[in-house]
Amino acid sequence: MKNFPEQFLWGGAVSANQCEGAFQEDGKGLSTADLLCRETYGKDEMKLELNQDYYYPCHTAIDFYHTYKEDIQLFAEMGFKCFRLSIPWSRIFPNGDDELPNEKALRHYDSVFDECRKYGIEPLVTLSHCEMPVALLKKYGGWRNRDLIDIFVRYAETMFTRYQKKVKYWITFNEINFIFMKGFLYQNGGVILHENDNIKQLQYQVAHNQFVANAKCVKLCHEIIPDSCISAMMEAAIAYQPTCSPDDVFRTLCSNQEYTYAYLDVLLKGEYPYFWLNRIEKLNLQLDMRPEDFQVLKEGTGDYIPFSYYMSRMPVELDKVDLSDNSGTKMFENPYLKTSEWGWSIDPVGLRIVANEFYTRYGKPLFVVENGLGAKDVLTEDLQVHDDYRISYLREHIRQLHLAVDDGVDVLGYTTWGCIDLVSQSTGEMSKRYGFIYVDLNDDGMGTGNRYKKDSFYWYKRVIESNGEVL
Repeated sequence: MKNFPEQFLWGGAVSANQCEGAFQEDGKGLSTADLLCRETYGKDEMKLELNQDYYYPCHTAIDFYHTYKEDIQLFAEMGFKCFRLSIPWSRIFPNGDDELPNEKALRHYDSVFDECRKYGIEPLVTLSHCEMPVALLKKYGGWRNRDLIDIFVRYAETMFTRYQKKVKYWITFNEINFIFMKGFLYQNGGVILHENDNIKQLQYQVAHNQFVANAKCVKLCHEIIPDSCISAMMEAAIAYQPTCSPDDVFRTLCSNQEYTYAYLDVLLKGEYPYFWLNRIEKLNLQLDMRPEDFQVLKEGTGDYIPFSYYMSRMPVELDKVDLSDNSGTKMFENPYLKTSEWGWSIDPVGLRIVANEFYTRYGKPLFVVENGLGAKDVLTEDLQVHDDYRISYLREHIRQLHLAVDDGVDVLGYTTWGCIDLVSQSTGEMSKRYGFIYVDLNDDGMGTGNRYKKDSFYWYKRVIESNGEVL
């Protein structure tokens, strides 16, 4: 059996809005994530102001902004080769379109990357991870407006130029295909729904604007950092057909085309597939797509396929998806699979299927940048966390990824989500824990904030030491 590559990038992943806290420190502007409280996660109708009666998990999170040195030291103790993190746009440009970047923020991330490099850890940086300056939403309407394209590219250029000697691996947009899911027009698109909005037109326009921005960033990154590796990231829950009925086969085909392959075709081939163009025409969507956009897409194709994998899914008939009832993210039960506490199917073999599907279609290296199990861990009286269920989940997924490598798939790395407990992106909970490191905070932000190594910490250390041979 083939081994994982010698330089395989083992590690873990977090996002700034879920771990940093310090939401008003060092000149940071208010971000869309800062307005999410437990009552508003998963919604696209938002009030753009803080309510003193609500608790906002992102405001303090796990305080990684101040504890990054201690936390990165713990990652190094596990043997991380790679650490995926995001930079909040609102720290660098507090209003998004400021004349000059925030130098305090730039120096902070200089220090974060230096800390990674001190331990031989390769940073993998996401530019847009469910966060953008609120000022851009108020002034431009978020990603519904094409003006965001060049504003975002200017932000990206600032990052590439500043960190060209410190960061090789980049992601422009996190889970870019989530724009069709309830709550993510706001989280991923910085868009608030208005009463007369054509939701479909809005979703496709946001997607197009982000495609163009991504392509411009890819081309620019290659110019500034010639050996860089950059692309947008995908959520990779491909659909299984429920039966061998031809109708089910075709419905599943359409679901995967719409949710997965349309995005990958644009990101990696630089062209819209026929079925998306046909769908836009049939829905009579009036999109602002300009002739020069298509040349930009051709010139800015991604170098690799970074993706998250948590589950497989059953097909959703997109014409019947109604954002008002969350049907876009509804979980469909697969009788062959168990589920997590939050109803997510547990399907390790699905990771091997996805890896083979993506590599067969596009022939570009893959990078699993998120994979993990959210669970309610218990800290014992002697300050231990016995998370055998997490070890089992990760073991089986790594085993299937190893089989994909043996199948001949080119895989660059694997970073688990999230390597330290953090705020859940979908619910705002701390009790939905993913990490190898337990953070003593509850759903209301109360606790010591102390860090404790779980059993999975020591297990993952052995996995990395053996390059995936000891599971």
